[in-house]
Amino acid sequence: MEIGPGQGEDTKTRLLQAAGEAFARLGFKNATIREICKEAGAHVGAVNYHFRDKEGLYESVFVYSFESAVKKYPPDLDIEPCASPEERLRTFIRSFLLRMMGEGFPAWHGKLMAQEIANPTGLMRQLIQTSIRPLMEYLCGIIKELIRERSETPEETHAIFNCAMSIVGQCLHHFKGKHIIEAICPKGYDPDDIEKITDHITRFSLGGIEAMTKR
Repeated sequence: MEIGPGQGEDTKTRLLQAAGEAFARLGFKNATIREICKEAGAHVGAVNYHFRDKEGLYESVFVYSFESAVKKYPPDLDIEPCASPEERLRTFIRSFLLRMMGEGFPAWHGKLMAQEIANPTGLMRQLIQTSIRPLMEYLCGIIKELIRERSETPEETHAIFNCAMSIVGQCLHHFKGKHIIEAICPKGYDPDDIEKITDHITRFSLGGIEAMTKR
């Protein structure tokens, strides 16, 4: 297939978007290059040309998805630099939920992450080092301010890490357990209301952190 000026990048973007939809819906093993190329309106050889092979395409889709989501919903969103740690915690939680559950590109980001968590290919380990770890360090910094801790003893480091994992776990639960939540939630509860979920996780987490500082 002949590739004209500017056409290569356009084809590459279409492949990334079509592959993101396919991998999110079917997983890495079940998604096929032929179907992805058909959806993207590209020749099957375009995958080899742009991404080397299916594994290279999946890696590119994963990085593209995560970086696009973080760019659209950064952990600090539009909050003022002088904002309190409580405000920054709420903003971090809201941005996390928006990346997993929010509307807009890439809409398949959360599902793709869930597929990788359920059926790991090893790519998550790479993403942890390059992209996820900085987000966790940012969250741990907020928690450290909240508990007003300045020392670096192993006990305090573990406590901060556990708080961060508890916050992330609550966010992931509202995404991964959405169907269960919908089945058991009381009347009037909206499992898609990101603002209310954000407020609850923030209040619950602040209460837990305060209890730990008193202890």
